[in-house]
Amino acid sequence: MQNFADLIGLSQTLLWQGFIILLRVGPVVALLPAFGEQSVPPRVKLVIALSFTAIVAPTTPLETDAFTKGFVWILGAETAVGLILGIGVRILILALQTAGSIAAQATSLAQIFGGAAAEPLPAMGHVLVISALALSVMLGLHVRVAEFLIWSYQTFPMGHFPAPKLVSSWGISQVSQAFSLAFTLAAPFVIVSLLYNLTLGVINRAMPQLMVAFVGAPLITAGGLFLMFLLTPVMLSRWHDTLVRFLANPFAGTP
Repeated sequence: MQNFADLIGLSQTLLWQGFIILLRVGPVVALLPAFGEQSVPPRVKLVIALSFTAIVAPTTPLETDAFTKGFVWILGAETAVGLILGIGVRILILALQTAGSIAAQATSLAQIFGGAAAEPLPAMGHVLVISALALSVMLGLHVRVAEFLIWSYQTFPMGHFPAPKLVSSWGISQVSQAFSLAFTLAAPFVIVSLLYNLTLGVINRAMPQLMVAFVGAPLITAGGLFLMFLLTPVMLSRWHDTLVRFLANPFAGTP
């Protein structure tokens, strides 16, 4: 009977540990690239979250000191940490969407198949996001996410709220880096658009009777598609390197 009682106590401890870890893993999975997309059914997301919980649990000991603060405290702290980490990863997807929107606006491709995704995106942004998600999954996103979740308990111990000052400075830094990455990826399209408009202006001044807009519109559209064909591999490689660096050290460069 004593062994049975010990087994019951151990199972209760393991269930509590798994539940507390799920509080952090769940929000992260809901915001992850590929795993947390709107097209993924909620039941599949739940299975993914439970799978990551099973991976993280053996490496994360249950901190009994956290129970002294109460269940509501643990619930709020672990959920807050999960949301912070998940939003940090999600910002990189938003950076890629922003880069696609900038490039599409610059090359007059913003309205082609604009409603192809669950979110209203230009076709160029939709193609970039889907390609980036496929690339990250093929290159072992699940392994890096598991390492990312295990590492998070070293930075944010179980049952501890993150420091507001750290979170605010980190959030500002992440948003700034995301916009910088987005403009860097879309810079070639912006430069080509600038040269195109300058050229049209010069031609219009030299030949006012020529309808330069009708002549130039097919040219900028074809040029944008050709640039996309050439630069998409480079853009996806740069984005994936940024994602890998973030998952390895999310707080690198935080003031």
